[in-house]
Amino acid sequence: MTVTLIADVLVGCLLVATIVTCYVLSKRIERLKTDEAAMRQTIGALVAATDTAERAITGLKNTLGDCDRTLAERLLTAERYAADLAAQIEAGQGVMERIGQIVGAAQLVAPKAAPAAVAEAVPEPTVATRMATAAGAAAAIRARAARRLGSQAA
Repeated sequence: MTVTLIADVLVGCLLVATIVTCYVLSKRIERLKTDEAAMRQTIGALVAATDTAERAITGLKNTLGDCDRTLAERLLTAERYAADLAAQIEAGQGVMERIGQIVGAAQLVAPKAAPAAVAEAVPEPTVATRMATAAGAAAAIRARAARRLGSQAA
């Protein structure tokens, strides 16, 4: 009887230990299920964020392509304008050189060709003043054209 009683007490202790262990394991399983639900929500949020990011990246790629095309068109237009301006500046330089040659030739010719009749009709200081004014204007125009060329080169 003592052996039976000892065996029954031992079985009772083991049953209590089993119940306590089952209770602890049950609580752990509940925590794991709660964590699993939170993990599923987190994964769902990550999937949604990934989809949104992919759509945004696609939109950015489209915008970048549009910007690239627009920039290329504007660059072509700017190159055409630059070429036109360069041609016009060269033509202006040629005109300025011709004006300078004409003014230089007029200065050389004016003192030599001063007959008495011309001297009486037009006073010499007026002709010289006009020529000096024209030469000054031509030099000013040439200087402005040179400054424009310098600013375009920069």
